[in-house]
Amino acid sequence: MIGITPGEVAMVLFGVFFIILILGSPIMVALGIAAMASFALVGTDLGAMIEMAASSLTSFPLMALPCFVLAGSLMEAAGVSRRLVHIAENIVGPIPGGLAVSTALACVFFGAISGSGPATTAAVGMLMIPAMAKRGYDKAYAAATAATAGGIGIIIPPSIPMVIYGVAGQQSIAKMFMGGFIPGTMIALAFSAGHLYFCRNLDTTGLQNWSAKSLLKSLREGVWSMLAPLIILGGIYAGFFTPTEAAVVAIFYTLFVGVFIHRELNFHALMGALKTTSWLTGRVLVIVFTAYAFGRLLTEYRIPIMIADWILAFTNQVYVVWFFVVILLIFLGMFMETLAIILLVTPVLLPVMVAYGVDPIHFGVIMICCVSAGFSTPPLGENMFIASGISNRSLEQIAVKALPFVMLHILVIAVLIVFPDLVLYLPSLIDVTL
Repeated sequence: MIGITPGEVAMVLFGVFFIILILGSPIMVALGIAAMASFALVGTDLGAMIEMAASSLTSFPLMALPCFVLAGSLMEAAGVSRRLVHIAENIVGPIPGGLAVSTALACVFFGAISGSGPATTAAVGMLMIPAMAKRGYDKAYAAATAATAGGIGIIIPPSIPMVIYGVAGQQSIAKMFMGGFIPGTMIALAFSAGHLYFCRNLDTTGLQNWSAKSLLKSLREGVWSMLAPLIILGGIYAGFFTPTEAAVVAIFYTLFVGVFIHRELNFHALMGALKTTSWLTGRVLVIVFTAYAFGRLLTEYRIPIMIADWILAFTNQVYVVWFFVVILLIFLGMFMETLAIILLVTPVLLPVMVAYGVDPIHFGVIMICCVSAGFSTPPLGENMFIASGISNRSLEQIAVKALPFVMLHILVIAVLIVFPDLVLYLPSLIDVTL
């Protein structure tokens, strides 16, 4: 360790990481090999590295991850998503672009219980893309509508990426959840306005007339579905339980609704939800394991502080830094998985932004908003692949239709950066811990 400078550690850490990544290895492999190479450079026993990284998986807030994933899977199987979509469709009515607006609203509703962008796109898209095609919408436009709105699923609480950021940045998960309300709503409203504009000339002949009776019926049938986010989030903010405990409450609530109320949750669906949960949770925990070792090196050798000092020497304008940070995050979102970006970027950029006086909750919410845009941008955009499979349209066709909404998404992010109180007002009203 003697004679090894932080700069040399940083060169090895990032150099090996990017070389392995360019060779086509998964992000978890690149993080792990880079960390091992750096630990070997400084003379640290690799056994100690493994033991240290394994300790990261025992974090109590991290337990919320598999529970929220399972709750989301169970809610889809229990018919919750279908009822929420039906409510959204009846609220908007048969106006030009109304079905596209209802898709955005449905994504807000379902995102509030699934916490996953791809899950939101799949659940809502399976119902809304065929429905939009039958009503005269271009199929590529319908797919782009579901793909872009699906990204709202990780901004509206509860959000799996927010849980990961809270763990990685040691920030209050409940405050992150509160911080996502207004940004998620603003993006949904921006998308809705865009749909009303782009679809203003759509032929509405043959559409069912708006009906108060139909709306009341959908509300009555979906009352248990709407109660889910109210119970989960209300319990957190009222102080009845922590976010981790809320995730467990969500599971038991969904089991009760699916088995005794909707009576659609059977043994086969339960096994499918457990399979999905174990696969996704296992994949994420492996990334957390390697990212923790990577981040520990960054912290021990004060590499983020070096980066912050270098940027501070370059400019003292926080908006200039924000500009480059947003560009970086959106670029990474085009090529990397969302959770991997959060685990990789948080230990590097969070200290930099704090040095500029940015609130950690503000930075975290903006980062989630930026990477959510990556769900609907090629080449990696997960939502795009899901929507493409449902609509049978190419990624290129969908990407062209999605571009205006990605621009609206970025415009909202710019407004949130200029006016941080839009993010921080609601979190300031609560005083809760991780």
